[in-house]
Amino acid sequence: MEFLYFSSLLDRFKMPENSIPKEAAFQIINDELMLDGNPRLNLASFVTTWMEPECDKLIMASINKNYVDMDEYPVTTELQNRCVNIIAHLFNAPLGDSETAIGVGTVGSSEAIMLAGLAFKRKWQNKMKAEGKPYDKPNIVTGANVQVCWEKFARYFEVELKEVKLRDGYYVMDPEKAVKMVDENTICVAAILGSTLNGEFEDVKLLNDLLVEKNKETGWDTPIHVDAASGGFIAPFIYPELEWDFRLPLVKSINVSGHKYGLVYAGIGWVVWRNKEDLPEELIFHINYLGADQPTFTLNFSKGSSQVIAQYYQLIRLGYEGYKNVMENCRDNMMVLKQGLENTGKFNIVSKDNGVPLVAFSLKDNSSHKEFEVSEMLRRFGWIVPAYTMPPDAQHVTVLRVVIREDFSRTLAERLVLDIEKVLHELETLPCRISTKIVLANEEKEAAANKEKRDLEKTREITTAWRKFVMQRKMNGVC
Repeated sequence: MEFLYFSSLLDRFKMPENSIPKEAAFQIINDELMLDGNPRLNLASFVTTWMEPECDKLIMASINKNYVDMDEYPVTTELQNRCVNIIAHLFNAPLGDSETAIGVGTVGSSEAIMLAGLAFKRKWQNKMKAEGKPYDKPNIVTGANVQVCWEKFARYFEVELKEVKLRDGYYVMDPEKAVKMVDENTICVAAILGSTLNGEFEDVKLLNDLLVEKNKETGWDTPIHVDAASGGFIAPFIYPELEWDFRLPLVKSINVSGHKYGLVYAGIGWVVWRNKEDLPEELIFHINYLGADQPTFTLNFSKGSSQVIAQYYQLIRLGYEGYKNVMENCRDNMMVLKQGLENTGKFNIVSKDNGVPLVAFSLKDNSSHKEFEVSEMLRRFGWIVPAYTMPPDAQHVTVLRVVIREDFSRTLAERLVLDIEKVLHELETLPCRISTKIVLANEEKEAAANKEKRDLEKTREITTAWRKFVMQRKMNGVC
């Protein structure tokens, strides 16, 4: 390998006045990127970190295509429409034989949720206007375990976020509590198919049944949105009997992340609607300055085509059988890791066996050392394992979480357990941070007490000497 020696100092925050050789620019950036973590050992992320070389070639071949130029790249547009229809059928959308699904590709589930939320808000506003009622205080009901994009939606688009608090041992939204919080201004209830915190699927079926009854009693028609960012490409393949999707009448829209268990690199999400009536027409814009008339319903405009093409590759390359095999393998490796952690006798498992393939766990005894210390020390072995506290009202619980992706093998799971055992052994030999603080505090108190004792003894000595002196003077007749 040939190294270039570049002596000029580059300002990191200002554009240089002069150009530099392309080889030098590459080496400077490449050298810095070497300090990044290894994506495959980043067990914090749900996002895909490996794809087949054939798909990599397709991605690079289309990296210069702007997806929004639909008239110039009609085949790319067609591939996106095929993906929308495949996903809609996967989620049991009630489509006729020749009916086209309603949906759109996005840069991720965050944008998909924004679009779905806007559709619910506009439809609710139109309904309230038609009934002559106030429409300025919309709200949305979720669990406190929702991803931050829901908080962004609420704040950016002025919708009150009503959160169902968690409790110890129950870290997802309680459907009964959620339905109690619903009122006439609720634009929808958001259920999570695969909580970010512990991978658990929320009970969408129970939520639907309870909400159907409440809608009958009140005359409202409060709908459900399912945030299936993580679980949308899992449940259809290994939990096909689970009712969470468009089989439930109140589920009007679903989002899913193609770049998670859709098995595509970062930058692709999807949102599909039950039918055309659930997406208000006034939210769809039509443009013709790129050629023919083009409908668009996105928050951004330009975006790359590569991820759309990569998603279509995965859908036809793997098929139902392939996705099922991948998800079952992830679940099996999750069980290997879970069993290994349980065998240490040091951890409580917080995650469930059914759900997104991940293992969330906490120390049985964290009086001496915390989960954050375990996370920090694992980085020395290359592993990125996050530690975090649960949302209210379970914020006293701290957990570590390992996400099992397609490229996380049984061998890596066994290796991770060994490294965790090494970390635990090392922590046991280190002085406890808490006990050290207590010892220091006790030493300070003891020192202060000793000083006070010495000062008191000194005062007593002076007082005794003075009294003795006075008595002697009296005896000598001196007053």
